[in-house]
Formats: sequence, structure tokens, C-alpha cells
Amino acid sequence: MTPKDRLIVPLDVPTVMAAENLVETLGDTVSFYKIGHQLAFAGGLNFTRELRDMGKQIFLDMKLLDIDNTISKGIENIVKMDVQMTTLHAYPKAMKAAVEAADGSDLCLLGVTVLTSMDDADISDAGYADKAEDLVLRRAQQASQIGMGGVVSSAQESSKIRKIIDPKMAIVTPGIRPAGSDVGDQKRIMTPADAILAGSTHLVVGRPITGVADPKTAAQNVIDEIASAL
Repeated sequence: MTPKDRLIVPLDVPTVMAAENLVETLGDTVSFYKIGHQLAFAGGLNFTRELRDMGKQIFLDMKLLDIDNTISKGIENIVKMDVQMTTLHAYPKAMKAAVEAADGSDLCLLGVTVLTSMDDADISDAGYADKAEDLVLRRAQQASQIGMGGVVSSAQESSKIRKIIDPKMAIVTPGIRPAGSDVGDQKRIMTPADAILAGSTHLVVGRPITGVADPKTAAQNVIDEIASAL
């Protein structure tokens, strides 16, 4: 992977037109985009075809969680969409169903460990006895044993995750904030360089790029920081 391939920019915008404008603004600087719930429910699933025609890579961030049969059928159709990554919550039964459904394809299945907007107090409120980091590590190890393509976690856990998972697995980390940028609603954050040094393979960087006056320069600055850490 090149440094550019490691940056994923989320298209967290309300319409396909807004997404098209952002992709046009970023041009050749960015090659990998994330489509999440906001855009998916506004025509973003069809927009994946347009992105693929441009040669872009796509991370379809649906965070699936359901009974085994529903997961299997959903993953089978996601495989047909020719996207590179998709997410499901890292519950063992769901991950096993997804791995079986994606067998033989190039789709990278990512297990979402603990959302980067959550800390120990949030985990406790959700009914878990574990600390956030303990839950992340347990789910990452399960994902590796089941045969997932990677995990989604905070970069703060990347170095420990890297020691317990298959070395070929991806570690995709949201909550990336370049020095001096607004933290927003994220709680477990890290700079791009530090995240790469910790073992993350892909960085999801949203508002520090999409929420500034010059997104293209901001994206290139993140790529340069990634390159400096490799």
C-alpha cells in the first residue's frame, strides 16, 4: 500500500450531490472513501458504482449485527457491490456467519470492537464489566481466530492488537486527529503518525479534512504525515 491508500475519507454528507462535490474537490489526492449510514440512506449505495468507475476504493461502513442468516445474506449482496471493506459488530456468531458468506471473495470484513466515541464509563453504562481496552482486545482476538480481514478500533489499542492478531489483518482506526484539530465527539484519539507507528494500517480522517476551508491540502498533509511514519 502507498501512504495514499492508507487514508480513508468518510463521505459523511447529507446528499449524493454533496458527496460528488467533495470527491471532485479532493481529486486524485484521495483514493479511498467511506460510506456510512448518513449517505447510504440518501442514495449512497448506488453512488458506490460511480466511485468504482472513478477507480476509487470503498469502505462500506454499515456495522451489521443480526441473526446469522440475515448477516449471511447481507454479506453475499455486499460482495456483489465490489467494495473493498465492510463492517459488522465484532460479535463471534455474526463474524462467523460473515466469514462463511464472504468466502472466496476479496471483501475485507472488519469487526468493530468498541466505538472510538466510547470510554470506560460508556462501556459500563452499556452493561459490560470490561474496561474499553479489555473488550477491544478480546474482540480483536476473536476476530483473528474466526478469520476476519481486520478490525476497527482506536489507535490507542493498535499496538496491543497487533501483537495478538494475524499479522496480515488490517487495523482501521477512526478518531484520528492531526495536532491542533478539534477533538469533536471522539474520546480515544491519536495523531496520524502515532497511529501508523502503533500498528494501524488505515486511518479514517473525517472532519479535520472535510470540515476545513481547503480539504485537498488537509488530506495531503495527512498523507505526508503517514508517509513520514512508515
